[in-house]
Amino acid sequence: MLKTTPFHARTAAIMEGQQWRRWAGFLVASAYEMSHEREYHAIRSSAALFDVSPLYKYQVRGRDATRLLDRIVTRNVAKCQPCQVMYTPWCDPRGKQIDDGTLHRFGETDYRLTSADPNLRWLHQNARGMQVHIDDESERIASLSLQGPLSRTILEHAIGRDLAGLKYFRLTNATIAGVSVVISRTGYTGDLGYEVWMEAPDALRVWDELISQGRPYGITPAGMLALDIARIEAGLILLDVDYVSARKALIPGQLSSPFELALGWTVSIDKQPFNGKHALAREAANGPSWSLVGLEVDWQTLERLHESMGLAPRLPAMASRVSVPVYDGSKQVGYATSSAWSPLLKRYIALAHLESASAKPGSELEFEITVEHRRKRAAARVSKLPFYDPPRKRA
Repeated sequence: MLKTTPFHARTAAIMEGQQWRRWAGFLVASAYEMSHEREYHAIRSSAALFDVSPLYKYQVRGRDATRLLDRIVTRNVAKCQPCQVMYTPWCDPRGKQIDDGTLHRFGETDYRLTSADPNLRWLHQNARGMQVHIDDESERIASLSLQGPLSRTILEHAIGRDLAGLKYFRLTNATIAGVSVVISRTGYTGDLGYEVWMEAPDALRVWDELISQGRPYGITPAGMLALDIARIEAGLILLDVDYVSARKALIPGQLSSPFELALGWTVSIDKQPFNGKHALAREAANGPSWSLVGLEVDWQTLERLHESMGLAPRLPAMASRVSVPVYDGSKQVGYATSSAWSPLLKRYIALAHLESASAKPGSELEFEITVEHRRKRAAARVSKLPFYDPPRKRA
């Protein structure tokens, strides 16, 4: 039976079209309105409020907490300071990515690790012989993501103090409507944004206060359809869509390393031994066989292909999670895993896995599309990621 999040009493009340989806065993909103368009535009022009409570959350405490996490993830946890957040993947012994998430450091021996898939067993397996306490707080902690250019203003009204000093990927303690919360300057939209973490029984009080304070600034509850477009614009990958966990892969061709997912910057080869270190060191020296890149599909080609069938161009209103072949002449050189029409950029964009020889920015390729049930190819150009990266995100 599907579970509901601590915010369900509020989210269900504003759900117009009953567009729900399943996330980690919970019901979450795909879109609150009949169309997700206004919710998407709130991300980029005002502020959007997402219920992200289904994230898995693990509290890791104790003398060996840093040692355990450094063994598991690819980042150098010793460099993570209290009140800092790190984005990090983690790998199996072959250097193939299992999952990715954020690591919050609250104190010298106190952390929270978030993930898309369950990782409690993996944590315990790696913690044998260590003095560390691991607690699954996934259902105890509720979380909201407030994203958009006015998110800081709304939060400052809600907590009654200035947040200008809270740097990108840092966290702070605060109080909202009498509720103790942790605020991290993080998110999944590639925009200015924050995530708010609280005890589940206090969730509705926090939701109500943010909505109340945000109403004059256009705050808009938003669902996963809007978030999907924003994260593609930001070049952010999604487990089970843009890569397959090493735990779930059925064949070697489904495996990916952080280097192949454009996450080489997260791999600290020089730190103490960690899962996959030797394999990743070899890959760092030799270079990855595959690369995750952006693709921009040529609009004029799309127009011509549709015109040849007597049709006006048709683009999907929602982001696509369907794998699409990418060609260089007669040879398939990769595949796109996520694609969308960007309302802000006015471009058809995609995240694609390409053979590294074809992944140089500016390379001219072809992207398969279907026009009136017939497979066609549109011109596409390799682009650096992210597609959208406003200065306010880090400022």
